[in-house]
Amino acid sequence: MENPCESQRVAGTSQTGPAECVEEAPSSGSARPGATQKRKRNSTSKETGKRAKVKGKSEPAPKGKKKKARKTAKWNAPRYTIQETDNDMLLLISDVDQYEVQRRTKRRARKVTKTAPRSRTKRATAPKTTVKAERKRDSPSSAGLVGVKLEEQAYGSWGLRLPAEILVRIFQVVISRDGAVPFLCRVSRVCRLWHGAASSPVLWRSTTLGFCWTEPGKQQLLKTQVKIQNTVSWLAQNRFSQLREFALCHWKHLVNYTVQIISQFCPHLTSLKLQDCAGVTSEAFLSLASGCTQLASLNLQHSQVHVPDLISFLETYGSRIKQLLITFNSRVMALINAISKGCCPELQLLEIDNKFVRDSHQLTLCIETLQTGCPKLQVLRLLNQTWLPKVVRGATVFQSGFPQLEELCLATSSSSSVEEQVLHRLLHGSPRLRVLDLRGCYRVTPAGLATLPCKELECLYLGLYCSSNNLTLPKEGSHLLTGRWNCTLLELDLRGQAFSEEDLEIAMAKLTGGEGSSPLRSLNLEGTKVPLSALRLVITLCPQLTYLNLTSCRYLPRGLKRVYRGQEDIQLLYDRLMKSTQVDVDD
Repeated sequence: MENPCESQRVAGTSQTGPAECVEEAPSSGSARPGATQKRKRNSTSKETGKRAKVKGKSEPAPKGKKKKARKTAKWNAPRYTIQETDNDMLLLISDVDQYEVQRRTKRRARKVTKTAPRSRTKRATAPKTTVKAERKRDSPSSAGLVGVKLEEQAYGSWGLRLPAEILVRIFQVVISRDGAVPFLCRVSRVCRLWHGAASSPVLWRSTTLGFCWTEPGKQQLLKTQVKIQNTVSWLAQNRFSQLREFALCHWKHLVNYTVQIISQFCPHLTSLKLQDCAGVTSEAFLSLASGCTQLASLNLQHSQVHVPDLISFLETYGSRIKQLLITFNSRVMALINAISKGCCPELQLLEIDNKFVRDSHQLTLCIETLQTGCPKLQVLRLLNQTWLPKVVRGATVFQSGFPQLEELCLATSSSSSVEEQVLHRLLHGSPRLRVLDLRGCYRVTPAGLATLPCKELECLYLGLYCSSNNLTLPKEGSHLLTGRWNCTLLELDLRGQAFSEEDLEIAMAKLTGGEGSSPLRSLNLEGTKVPLSALRLVITLCPQLTYLNLTSCRYLPRGLKRVYRGQEDIQLLYDRLMKSTQVDVDD
């Protein structure tokens, strides 16, 4: 049997053991239970911090501060207008009154009083420099960048320092070459000074608007039509106050609306061009008649025009029109007959071209009735026309001709049936003729041209721009042309003519007529039989020659068959010819 005392001792040891361990723990130098818990917390916080850093690389934490909205620059209207005088002077006229200046100065004074200087001043701390930064600073590339920055500070703001009238002059030079649109629209976005200069009405006197609102092949939406109307009306009210010449190209919609707006706000319009446009009706012509009383030039080439409305407009207001350009089709014959009857008595330029489409209809024109209907005609152009002149009974009565005619163009890219008799009917009363273009008229001979009453002809074009295999061309007579107009001829085109070598050499020798040098500036001898001797005569007798075409000349060496432009290029050709002659003499 167990002793009860021993059992009590065992039980006592089992109860007192843990208590002794707890009491002995501080004596053994081990940490407290609170410290162990803090270590665990610190280790867990470090692990969570590392995880947060790893997450921060892939997903950036959102910032507390909100981004400030960017301030958009306000485009203020210019406070001045620029007007051009008759003596080529630009006047700057301010639109600001005295009270507005006082208001501006008060506003600026209020802003200055509100923004007081801060009292706290931060100590200037030197920037931290490293070895890499010092190396970059000492490198030559950094020195070059510093120089560029200094130059930008010195010269970068030159456009802001220029006076407005000088900017307007510079813009005028660019506009004369590239047009007002889109140059002025892009320049006005540079700064306020350029915006003010580009908005001056002097620069918008000649404007062309091409249609680029919709992509090709897509229909025009209603929203885009509203945008077009708003843009045209804004331009007419704010930019076109001094508009003189206006052109619309490739517009298929809103043509009548645009013409009405232009005629409403542009009373000084003198020239209107509608090229490749559609839907031109009586509304446009009526608005032009009422609003544009100074309209003198009307270009309707390749446009779909309602011809009866145009005829009624010309019959009423045709006395204003001095230039008319149209495209021939079967419906235009009624318009040509109305012009011949005298609906435009002040007409000075008449141009009738043809689309490059074969049409069964031919232009039938009575020369004598046109001479009586347009007695002040100065330029007559019948381009690419296969026309047949009408013969009217009693034509001998009409002996007036075109007394003021200076240019006659009957050029065509194919062969023409114009003969010498037709040419004499046109030019029998035109002593002032300067330009005669008969390209493609192979039936006209040099002998017939030499009998014309034109004594001061400057430009003569007789080139053939079609195949001449089945054509009977004259082989003699070129010397009659150069001998007749040797003192006045500036441009001569003999492309594709079949004149012989001897005839061309005589013709080139008669360019001066034995009186010094010739004023000839342009000579086209492409495809002719010109020899080297005639070529030497041309260059020596024509010191003002700047264009010489020798392509496909079969009697010249291969190295010379090309186009020569400029006096330097022609002088090099002359030196080469002289060297070749010296070599021939030595041999």
